[in-house]
Amino acid sequence: MVALNINSKYDSWARIYNQYWGARYCENNLPPFEQLLQEYQIYKGASILDLCCGTGHMAQHLIEQGYKVTGLDISEAMLRYARENAPNAQFILDDARFFKLPPSFDAVISPSGSLNHIMTIEELQQVFTKVYNALLDNGVFLFALNLEDGYTSWNGVITDGDVKDDFAWACCDSYNSREKIGQFKITIFQLVEKVWQRFDINNLVRAYSQGEISSALECVGFKNINVYERNGNLANSECNDFAIFVGHKQSNK
Repeated sequence: MVALNINSKYDSWARIYNQYWGARYCENNLPPFEQLLQEYQIYKGASILDLCCGTGHMAQHLIEQGYKVTGLDISEAMLRYARENAPNAQFILDDARFFKLPPSFDAVISPSGSLNHIMTIEELQQVFTKVYNALLDNGVFLFALNLEDGYTSWNGVITDGDVKDDFAWACCDSYNSREKIGQFKITIFQLVEKVWQRFDINNLVRAYSQGEISSALECVGFKNINVYERNGNLANSECNDFAIFVGHKQSNK
């Protein structure tokens, strides 16, 4: 296992993700992924790796559907919530670019656009290689990504936030179309020993094209790559804003 920075930047906003975003993302992303798992014959009892699992909401829903789930995330704080939200799942603290797991999963999923946090296509291909190595023969990799047009609405205004007696936060986002890099800034005010403290977090994401992703999957060895729209229907044309990708690890026998 690669040495990790235990003060991962994702630790700082794990509370926000758990309380405001995790369940919402799961509700939005679960239906097409459940549909696709069935279409690709990943049935109850199958072993699934939830890559960049966050606070474990998706893992819990999959367990309730009869799957065996392992979650992997770089943030220990996220995983603390995940262990509470999905007590029957297994969780691993590691980096999606560097983890090493034996071929033991029928499917690897990453439903919430988490892989947009990987900032270069070379590093994203590293992730794909690690996923490929962790899949059993005939296993499938299902993941969602925001593509280039998916960030055009990021214009620097506040998009989310809340105020509590001891905690307040706001999030705003922006996008540089020339660099294909988006950033969402989270400002947190937290009451600590009767003193308000401010924390500012800047998160970067990278927009990719459908062609870049398909080529990177092919380079790693994935076959029969298909692209789906947000609702889980097979894309009839190239997706520009959001896509779900599915690749197969074929048996060499």
